[in-house]
This record gives sequence, structure tokens and C-alpha cells, in this order.
Amino acid sequence: MVASEAAPYAKSGGLADVLGALPTALAERGAKVAVLLPRYQSIPRAQLRRVYDDFPVVLGQDVYRGEIYLHEHRGVRFYFLDIPAFYNRRGLYFEDGKDYPDNFLRFAALNVAGCEAIRRLFRADILHCHDWQAGLIPYYLSKRYGVDPTFASVKTVFTIHNLAYQGIFGRDVLPRIGFGESAFTSGDLEFYGNVSYLKAGIAFADVITTVSPTYAREIQTPDAGWGVDGLLRSRAQDLHGILNGADYTIWDPATDPHIAAPYDARKLDGKAACREDLLRTVGLDPEALKTAAVAGIVARLSSQKGFDLVAEVAGELMNENLALVVLGAGEHRYEAVFHHLAERYPGRVAFRNGYDDALAHKIEAGADLFLMPSQYEPCGLNQIYSLRYGTVPVVRAVGGLEDTVTGETGFKFSGYSGQELLAAVREAVNAFENKKAWKKRMLAGMKQDFSWSASAEHMLALYQTLAS
Repeated sequence: MVASEAAPYAKSGGLADVLGALPTALAERGAKVAVLLPRYQSIPRAQLRRVYDDFPVVLGQDVYRGEIYLHEHRGVRFYFLDIPAFYNRRGLYFEDGKDYPDNFLRFAALNVAGCEAIRRLFRADILHCHDWQAGLIPYYLSKRYGVDPTFASVKTVFTIHNLAYQGIFGRDVLPRIGFGESAFTSGDLEFYGNVSYLKAGIAFADVITTVSPTYAREIQTPDAGWGVDGLLRSRAQDLHGILNGADYTIWDPATDPHIAAPYDARKLDGKAACREDLLRTVGLDPEALKTAAVAGIVARLSSQKGFDLVAEVAGELMNENLALVVLGAGEHRYEAVFHHLAERYPGRVAFRNGYDDALAHKIEAGADLFLMPSQYEPCGLNQIYSLRYGTVPVVRAVGGLEDTVTGETGFKFSGYSGQELLAAVREAVNAFENKKAWKKRMLAGMKQDFSWSASAEHMLALYQTLAS
């Protein structure tokens, strides 16, 4: 596998969670798995072992020489491409809100290294490429490495984790990444007058996957296709929606070290202690909120996540018997919404700007509801975590939210409007008053199994079909 991030090494979102869990699930089923990542500044060399000096990465007329480091984690070999000029920076993709202007080179280098790794580090049947940052690999294999017998039987899988992020750059990058003007056609890298790394992955991979069955259908429509719906429809036979899983070794209230008390579906007593601990941690009074439904949000604060709907009906939401605990960072306008709510309702709203892993766990364990009103959601993981923690999700019925939340385990609304969100929250808050029925809903969610087991089996079967 080649990706730009993986937990526990580097994380900005759900992609890292997938790369931290899926490889191990595959290894547990007998696959030999290696993952190639950049060695970012945040990944200290001290915990790694250097295994290759002077690793060559050729991009156009330039040769970048790096080193390869190795760390074995949970049965998987994680290789790290160390080219300090590209990766020795504070951020993964951007700094101070601005993308690094040489991202086209930084991730083209990772793509070339992914191909060279099969020559020099790890012979593979399958080269699995994740998101636009690894989207050029199938194209490099076709155009640069196609005559090399090393790659004669190598098949490629390209996974779309979020179609909205496409790796789009100007046509002037072509010579810098090793291609001439002949690559600038609609059948190659050209995409509405620019170059798209994501399009390369979709067009040239042997198989395409995405992270939920519903999202696989949605992205073949103009409304959710971000300009590549036609290409995806043309490859519909090769497109597979495989639901992401949850890593229950990390997200399980029975064993979670971050929460105040353990609990599970057989013994729920610890949930009340976690609720009180969460409220005290964020400065809210548990006694004053004894009858209120505590709603949690842990998210990147962006328009994708539906926070314009929250802003639209914020006053009406707070007229309900509701408290809100929010953890996130992102677009300033949404940060301002939650700052304002916390100032206006200081006893009922707490906002923590940023990301805090321990607090994220406390919110999952201590909240009664979890809000995910997403405009679109390829899979989503927090609603899966919430189910396991007995924290009832309130979600918009899109993508993986539609695939994982039912009327028995949560509350869903369909249209993208503040009033529909408000109606769903009201329904949930009213339902919260019936403790017996609420407990039944909690337990139904806690008994769901969205572990990586089924997803890994599905992926392994796909690999085996390709390899044969």
C-alpha cells in the first residue's frame, strides 16, 4: 500500500485510521503487507530502522535521493521515504492554512518511490494506492514501468476515500513529474484544463474501490461526482464499495484508557461516570444538565460536515433540552459559530478548538447523542465509534452514514436543510426522555459489528481475484 498518512505515525483524518487498521486486518488473514509513507518531520527517526541508503527517485530531469526507514507495527512493515527537502515540514499538506506549492512534486515522489519499492524493497502482487496522493502510481506503471518484467504481474487497486480532494495542478507540472505534452489529453491526465492525480488513479488502476456501498453509487451521479462521475460510470464494473471498519482495539468502551470508567452492553454503569467526567472536563455542570441530552461533535469543521445547517438553526436547537460539546478545527466561519454558541450559552455549550485524542474518546463515551449532519460522507467513522459507545447517532442519510445507522440504532434525516436537522434532533431529544426505550436503542447500537473483519475479507477476495 502507498498512502500519505497512517495511524499512529501521521494523521489528519480518516485515511490514517484506515491505513492504521486495514493492513493489520489483512496480515491477520495471511496476507504479507507493507505500507509506504513519507517520513514527515513529526515521525522521529529514532523509532525507525534505516534499511536503504541513496534511494533514487527520478522526476523529469531531476533525481532526488532519499533514504528508506522501516518500522514493524502489528504485523505490518511500514516503510518511510525520507527526502527532507519534501517532508521535513510542520504540516502534512499545508501550513498556516495554505497548501504547500510543491505538493505536486512531494507526492509524485511518493508515487515513484512506491513503484521503485517493488524493485528494491518488497515484491508484491498488488499495489494498493490510496487517494489522490497515490493516484499517479497506476499511470507511472503504465507509461514508465510497463516494459519492466518486474511489474508484469503487478495489479493496482485505487481507493477513493474522499472524491472532493483530487490533486489538481496546472499543466506546467507535467515535465517536472516526468511527462511530456502527450500526457495532456482527456484519455490521460488532463482534467478540465488542468492535471488531476485522482483522475489518473481512476482511469488507469485495474480496480477502483471506495469506502461504502452507498458512496460508490452516489459518486456516479453529477450531484456527488465532482466532475468525474462520467469516468466512474464508464468503470462501474470495476468500482467496488467496501465499507470501512472500526478498530475496536482502540475504540471500545470496555478497554478505553481515556475514559473515566469502562462499560459494555452487559454492564452500562460506567456510561454515567463517563458523562459526568466529560461535562466536568469541558467546564459544564453535570448536576445542572442532569435531564438534558448531551450531544457530541468531533469533526473537521468544514462545509462537507454540514455545519452550515447547525448555524442555520442554532438558536432553535438550543431551545431544546440539549447541551453541546464540540471538538474540532477547520474553516474559520464554523469555528466562529461554535465560539459564539459557547459564549451565548456558557452553561450548555463547550467548544474546544483543535484536536485532542483523549477528549475525542471522552466525547464518544460521555455524550448521549452524536451529531453528523454531513452534506456528504464517504464512510464516516465517528458514527461507528458512537454505536459501540452507546452514544446514539443523529445523521444525514448519505454515504456510509446511510449504510451504518438504522432506525433502531439512531436517527436519520434525508434532505439537506436546517429544519430537517432540527426535526431529527428534536425527535432524539424527545426519545431521550423515555429511558427504557433509549437503553434499548443504545444496546442495539452497541451490538453492531463494524470491525475490519468483513471489510478485510472482502478486500482480500478482491486481491485474490486480481492476482489470479
